[in-house]
Amino acid sequence: MSGLAWVMAVCAGLAGGLAVTRDRGVRRALALLPRKRAARSDTRAAWAAVRMFIDRRREWLCLPVAALLAVAGESVIPLLAGAVAVPLVRRWMRRRARRRRRESAADAVTALCGTVVGELRAGREPGQALLAAGRNAGALGVAESAVLAAARFGGDVPGELRRASADPGLDGLLGVAACWRVAVDGGAGLAAGLARLESAMQADRRRRDELRAQLAGAWSTVMVLALLPVVGLGLGAALGADPLRVLLHTPGGLVCLLSGGLLEAAGLFWASRIVRAGEAT
Repeated sequence: MSGLAWVMAVCAGLAGGLAVTRDRGVRRALALLPRKRAARSDTRAAWAAVRMFIDRRREWLCLPVAALLAVAGESVIPLLAGAVAVPLVRRWMRRRARRRRRESAADAVTALCGTVVGELRAGREPGQALLAAGRNAGALGVAESAVLAAARFGGDVPGELRRASADPGLDGLLGVAACWRVAVDGGAGLAAGLARLESAMQADRRRRDELRAQLAGAWSTVMVLALLPVVGLGLGAALGADPLRVLLHTPGGLVCLLSGGLLEAAGLFWASRIVRAGEAT
């Protein structure tokens, strides 16, 4: 078996191990095996530490893979590519984490509106309803204490809600503040306004989920096409063609590697821009 085949086998084994350990049923089955408690606890603690490091520094996994490719191809070029990939992967992961936090905050605001509506219809006063909902939902971010204090002691609740809406994903609190202001100043029903606001935010979430589901097929096709060169390298290694030597140690291979990497990066960037534009629309 050639060096590239060994590298692909090791990477597949690592990916399979991480996938298996993420499955709760497998972890439960492993926990039921008759092992010594001390050895099991030590192994579990060590693996938990490794998992914590991997979860916090996943982008650094590019370096071991690059090192394996560098050893298999006897070239320093994979190491340089891995070093360049680390900040790019970190930036992509941070952007995805921010999007998840923003969407989670928006869902928390929707749940907050629903809880406040339920408390109001149960006969609570607006301040008491917001206190009960805020403690359970936790949707107000860093300004939660200020909003709850204003609701408890009769402060400027709409103003605090508007300030809290400056955090990512909490734009819906502007609507809550507007409904609160209208209900207090104009005597309108707060429960009816918050119920309409909740319905609007739920409809927006459904539209976003439907659009993301429609774009998932196109993005999956992009990822499959992006992985085809890797599959081609694996097939070449299995046939004994030694593609790493050709790509890393010949002038024509280096030109093909550079041009192919640039085209691959441009294609992924273009596809991601299309997907993000579709989601924004």
